[in-house]
Amino acid sequence: MTPRRTLVGLLLVPVLAALGLASPASGATDPVGVWPLVPEPTVERGFDPPIDPWGAGHRGVDLLGHQGQRVRSALPGRVSWAGVLAGRGVVVVDHGATRTTYEPVAATVEVGDPVAAGDPIATLESVGSHCAPRACLHWGWIRGGGIEGETYLDPLRLVGAGPVRLLPLWRDEPTGIARASPPVGQMLTSYAGWRSPMELFLAG
Repeated sequence: MTPRRTLVGLLLVPVLAALGLASPASGATDPVGVWPLVPEPTVERGFDPPIDPWGAGHRGVDLLGHQGQRVRSALPGRVSWAGVLAGRGVVVVDHGATRTTYEPVAATVEVGDPVAAGDPIATLESVGSHCAPRACLHWGWIRGGGIEGETYLDPLRLVGAGPVRLLPLWRDEPTGIARASPPVGQMLTSYAGWRSPMELFLAG
């Protein structure tokens, strides 16, 4: 391998890692889950995380359903909450580093129950629906917690329906600022004439 190709390879490794395009062995890929409602539901409102922990936003997605519809666990895990919070029924399934949330629902499982992906965990209720008077499932996906804080993730990524959001190398996390999604493989840039260090290197 020539010194030039070696340098290109060394430069690409951190670039791919920063873009979340590392190999599956690196743990950078999302787990593969299932839709919590069957058949595949309409997404009434998508994921719009707040810019800061106290800001306005939408920390999950709303899936159109109907009263009494079966709600399934999107991933295998263990039920960590099954009850009423703030006047609406909520089920939380813990998956280790992350957890998924489902509301408003009537739980059909109990805390501590193990569940597989696709297992029924509740039935959908209309009281507390974000789509009232229609019934919608508010589905969330959260990483972390405790003193380290929580990070809200787009649950549509679990079913391959989330948008591709590649970031500049100087940014770690997306914000809630609305932007048009770039084509796959294209980074968001600060201005139209921006060129990556890799492009400049190869052009030289």
